[in-house]
Amino acid sequence: MQSVAESILAGELEPPPVAKLIGFKIRSVERGRSTLELEVGSRHWNPMGGLHGGILCDLTDAAMGIAYASTLGEGETFATVELKINFLRPFREGLLIAEGSVVSKGRSIGYTEAEVRDEGGSLIAKASSTCKTLGGRPGDPDAVAVETGSRSG
Repeated sequence: MQSVAESILAGELEPPPVAKLIGFKIRSVERGRSTLELEVGSRHWNPMGGLHGGILCDLTDAAMGIAYASTLGEGETFATVELKINFLRPFREGLLIAEGSVVSKGRSIGYTEAEVRDEGGSLIAKASSTCKTLGGRPGDPDAVAVETGSRSG
């Protein structure tokens, strides 16, 4: 079964609205891993003239989420239930590469990590997240938790 990310890469689906808004693109996806890129410019700056931390949060959340989604079975979706990020180096403009990976995945909970580097390989940010596997459609408020059968929310 082809993932949503693979369908986007193949040009069969449009990128999600958040990807268009921020400007990140999927470079590659394989089971439990993803690579995204973002060309950073002045539209991404905070009031001090550097890359806004929220943009890095969105980029790493997407990289980790795409990696996690690539491990899901038919009829499963997920939600990020916790995200932590460390901003390690300021960045102003240029190309950033985010690599997301699934570190551990159980029946209902998974742990993911992402690193963001500039073109020279300098580490800009490192993030981690906890994901919860759900049944149902993405974004559905009535999605059902896989292990308990309880309603989310």
